[in-house]
Amino acid sequence: MRLQETLQRSLRSEIDRLQKQNGYTLSKLGELSGINHGHLSDIVRSKRSITIGQLDALAKVFGQPSGWLYDLYTSECFTKEKVSRPRLIPYLIRCAEIGLHDSIQQVVSKLLDDRKNVGILFSVAEQLFANGKLIQSVPFYQHVVDNEKDSHSDRFVISQYRLFRATVQGTNAEENWEAVIRFKPYRNRLPENYQLDGLLQLSTVCFELQRWGDMEIYADELRSLSFKVYDNELRKRKNNKVCEPLKTDRHLVVYYGQGYLLKGVALQMQGLYSEASEFVQGYADLAWFELVDEVGLKEIEKFRIWARANLYTYSLLMGETAILPDYLEFLSKYPVEIQAGLLTIMEAASKYDIDIDDKLDRYSEEIKRFSDYKGSVNIGRHYNFRYYKVEYKLKKGRINKALDEILCCLDLADQLNNQQAFKRNTALFWAYRQHASEQHERNYQEIIGRFTV
Repeated sequence: MRLQETLQRSLRSEIDRLQKQNGYTLSKLGELSGINHGHLSDIVRSKRSITIGQLDALAKVFGQPSGWLYDLYTSECFTKEKVSRPRLIPYLIRCAEIGLHDSIQQVVSKLLDDRKNVGILFSVAEQLFANGKLIQSVPFYQHVVDNEKDSHSDRFVISQYRLFRATVQGTNAEENWEAVIRFKPYRNRLPENYQLDGLLQLSTVCFELQRWGDMEIYADELRSLSFKVYDNELRKRKNNKVCEPLKTDRHLVVYYGQGYLLKGVALQMQGLYSEASEFVQGYADLAWFELVDEVGLKEIEKFRIWARANLYTYSLLMGETAILPDYLEFLSKYPVEIQAGLLTIMEAASKYDIDIDDKLDRYSEEIKRFSDYKGSVNIGRHYNFRYYKVEYKLKKGRINKALDEILCCLDLADQLNNQQAFKRNTALFWAYRQHASEQHERNYQEIIGRFTV
């Protein structure tokens, strides 16, 4: 208790010292910091605890750095062995935001002396996650997972879900697959709203990782669950049952439509174009979907356009090359589809020996912009475009140009940390190395030098 009082006096003595040093009265200090004069008076006399926001405000007035006196602030959070949630949670959030990991660890160690305090760490993690601080939330969710007694509790499985969401943000293929493996046993234990989001994310990550069989499984589950949830929500509305609205990241119609779309894409990527086209009807016309608002209607329109685009895609990839002019006309009306369209056209050209030199010239600026798009999905799409272009150039005997594309593929495989793709293109480069220029060799050695196996 005396140590605690000493720390409190130390915290307040520092405030008092700087107040006097700057010649501020309490009224002036309150005015500059925005802290109520009466509250400030009680704080300096130890009659009121100080909030972390008030401490930050005083630090700003005194010209002190972020985290000023944070090492002493824990005395405000623990009184008579009791934990003050209203003060401790904001404190931990601020420590996470400004990177005071040692301070966090000291508090966490003390909190976990009593496992009931796991709820505090979960609250901190949830607020960080909600504020977009996904990476900062990870250690707190991990503490929950490691210390929660009931592995079937909502708190435990939601923490597993949040960890998955937070750790698949990058382009590292191996790390993302490990995140999928860790999360998948818990996906069906989640509340239904989180299940929808989790299955959509699992499907999307498997697309990025080219795990087509797994992607099919999650797309099937998403389709089944979204229709079940839709049916339940519709029944509640028709029975005039008062319930809280379903809380999901996306509109309910998105999960339903994506279940069909992602299933089709997974089949497409396995060369099953006819089977993929059968699933287009599941999202081509969702006008029957009753639980829609303005946002939902916009999503339905997106699915309508994607359905048309994918029917062109599957037809072209099945060798129906006569539709190419119609597809190009469609792309001119919906330029947002050009990037995906160019990938389809390039794949079909490499497969069916279609001469698209004039199309490549026509869309040269759009092709240059492939590299502007970040994120693993876009980088993966760029990689596939370049790889099909390698095949196209080789079939035309343009080995020098093909080597340019192989080096681009190597660079993109490096960005994705996709070792299989990297090895494939390394083998291709060696197969045609006798045709490589000195510049090709320099570029190759530079990429090889930074790739870590």
